[in-house]
Amino acid sequence: MSELFEPLLRSYDERRRSELVAAYMAVEHAAEPVPEARFAALREPASRRTVEAMLNLSGRTLIRAGRTEWTSGYRDDVADELARDPACVPPAGDRAVLTLVLIHSVAIPRATGRLPDDTWLSPHPTPLEELRRRSQLPIGELEAALRRLRLAGLVAQVRADGRTDGGDAGGFVPGPQFHRLTPATRRRLQEELILAAGPDSPLAATIRARRRSRDRVLQATRAQAAQGGAATQDGAATQRGAAAQGTAAAQRGAVGQRGAAAQGGAAGQGGGAAETGRVPGRAARAAGDVDARGDMS
Repeated sequence: MSELFEPLLRSYDERRRSELVAAYMAVEHAAEPVPEARFAALREPASRRTVEAMLNLSGRTLIRAGRTEWTSGYRDDVADELARDPACVPPAGDRAVLTLVLIHSVAIPRATGRLPDDTWLSPHPTPLEELRRRSQLPIGELEAALRRLRLAGLVAQVRADGRTDGGDAGGFVPGPQFHRLTPATRRRLQEELILAAGPDSPLAATIRARRRSRDRVLQATRAQAAQGGAATQDGAATQRGAAAQGTAAAQRGAVGQRGAAAQGGAAGQGGGAAETGRVPGRAARAAGDVDARGDMS
């Protein structure tokens, strides 16, 4: 780990390095958000930017959870990529059970004004009997899905007295992993809950219209980018073609120059032999013919 962070921590002294690493480990591995009062590197904006840079090395980001508490989560682009990986997507039954918990513990209380808009902590547990009644899963599959969701930190089981350490269950609420959602992901999840709980409501229609508009803008942007890329490729191909033509012309010129030089050399050799009388007259006349042809060419 020290080698991974060395470029970011090189300019700090040993004490400051320890504070930054301690804050990084806390936001990454603590089950709940950590208060900045306990970690010096979370209290100062400059130090938080360094912690953020450390998290970015592994596709993570720093997330504020409350006014003075912090945790970490995947960046939006990384989360979108992971969501497209089937290995990272929970089974359909688990997703259905989690949706029921979110609807009854968050969406309905929020719609009735009993829960703030931007929170996933809920004092309104969904009773197991309600899940049994609303779910189409057999009881065995439902309980297995709840165990997997609890293990993943996606739901928490609370007792009748509000505690989460087992015992007689009062029901299920969203788990600590929901602290790790970025603001953009929280907004998107809230929209999904509205679409699931009231698909025919005016608000759901507004969400669908806004998404269609956003998709059209995104498609137009991608089309423009593709056209720009094609134009760049065409320009590069034209430049390569012109360069190839220039190279071919230069090569043809070089061949012509070598041919003229060869003809001139043959003429010089013929003339020299005629002057010295070292070749018969016919050879001299042949040499002269070569000279004449060389001049004509």
